[in-house]
Amino acid sequence: MPKTAIIIGAGPAGLTAAYELLERTDIVPIILERSGDIGGIAKTVNYKGNRIDMGGHRFFSKSDRVMKWWLSFMPLEASADQQITIRYQQKERTIDTNSAAQPKDEDHVMLVRNRLSRIYFLRKFFSYPIQLSFQTLRHLGLKRTIAIMFSYLKARLFPRKEEKSLEDFLVNRFGYQLYDLFFRDYTEKVWGVPCNRISAEWGAQRIKKISLSKVLAHALLPGKKNGDIAQKGTETSLIEKFLYPKFGPGQLWEAVAKDIESRGGKILLHQKVDQLTQTDNRISSITSSHAQTGEKMELQGDYFFSTMPVQELIGGLTGDIPAEVREVAAGLQYRDFITVGVLLKQLSTVDTHTGKASTLDLKDNWIYIQEKDVKVGRLQLFRNWSPYMVKDPSHAWVGMEYFCNDTDGFWKMSDEAIRDLAIDELTRIGLAQKEDLIDAVVLRMEKTYPAYFGTYNRFDVLRRFTDQFPNLFLIGRNGMHKYNNSDHSMLTAMVAVDNICEGVTDKSNLWEINTEQEYHEEKNA
Repeated sequence: MPKTAIIIGAGPAGLTAAYELLERTDIVPIILERSGDIGGIAKTVNYKGNRIDMGGHRFFSKSDRVMKWWLSFMPLEASADQQITIRYQQKERTIDTNSAAQPKDEDHVMLVRNRLSRIYFLRKFFSYPIQLSFQTLRHLGLKRTIAIMFSYLKARLFPRKEEKSLEDFLVNRFGYQLYDLFFRDYTEKVWGVPCNRISAEWGAQRIKKISLSKVLAHALLPGKKNGDIAQKGTETSLIEKFLYPKFGPGQLWEAVAKDIESRGGKILLHQKVDQLTQTDNRISSITSSHAQTGEKMELQGDYFFSTMPVQELIGGLTGDIPAEVREVAAGLQYRDFITVGVLLKQLSTVDTHTGKASTLDLKDNWIYIQEKDVKVGRLQLFRNWSPYMVKDPSHAWVGMEYFCNDTDGFWKMSDEAIRDLAIDELTRIGLAQKEDLIDAVVLRMEKTYPAYFGTYNRFDVLRRFTDQFPNLFLIGRNGMHKYNNSDHSMLTAMVAVDNICEGVTDKSNLWEINTEQEYHEEKNA
């Protein structure tokens, strides 16, 4: 009888694990997905022909393995005037998209997109990451600029010795003034707690080695500003190009799911995992219930991959669970996420002197809203991710992103009330007029961001406990309670399958992913 792997979650990590098992082993994967969608947080929602990317997913990676994986499913779109250099393992090869093999389906392709993200503050646009350019200095004024420079010099000469919190991490790299102006308010919108209560590890994972000096060097010195999508020498926050599926990230993951099912894997939707049974220090079975009918199902397996929140995993585990393990799991915290898709005839602003409205032609992928008088944290302009995300490309299709907890009053508001608030805020910050509104929709995602506070500082207790089960693999963002990007999540799945193939029982290499800059490619080549 073939062996079976039960995989919890049909997001990037779960789907990658299933594909890798089918590609490299005789193990049959069965995926249990709680929702009715494929892709997890990387899904694409189609609302009346207008597509929403839940959170925004730029396809770039410093891992050649991941880049090659993506392009094996979705080739680059042919372009007569473009050459793309991509590094595979230790080699460099140039793909001339003019002569490359054409994809079988012209809609099933990766686009090459230019990255532009900016900060909206004081009703003005600033580069992201912040640059001390002439425009920035003009917007800030002389007094603020001098304060920023002295603050940065102080941070360089007298850095905070212990980086215990995210505030310490950011102040040491940017100085207190720049941190206070451009980082604190947005970060606290995202997490709902002060930066001095968030672990510095969040900065180490999401911002890595970025600093004001690197931002300036990137802007002023001639560097790698070519068509290299892999961009190994470029910090994540400074990448200038990325790949993007023609119809959003969900298009890729739906293709992966189709491939998995065509090769004998199973994907069962609307399955809520209720219980994991342990027998003789191994996971032996999973019990789930259908989210719509309530029908129970028990599946036995040889291997188990979990991308579900660790809090829920421990809560559903049978057997003798140490009190400390239950305590740490129960104390983990998460942030939930609401996107309001707003369809407008156009984005526009009103001149404060003349009172006349003028059209805004913004090229941004993301706009970080630093303004204190609104709750919205970030805007996505979906047309700039791909023009095919909008049914009518002449329209402005905006994703307004809100961060909250499912216990908040904001989360509990009706969709209509949230919709009205979002439209009011977009108008208030001067980026749209209410008379240009065509339609709007509210979408909610629970446990989108694993938090680096609560009992996170004791997470090693959970890691040691779960690692003792030789056939249980925690992968992905929520599965490992790590704020990973999609490529990191995929790599955790790939390395877990590597370990099965090679008989490796130590799971340290899984936890090391996204802690070192090159993602341990030498182990994965």
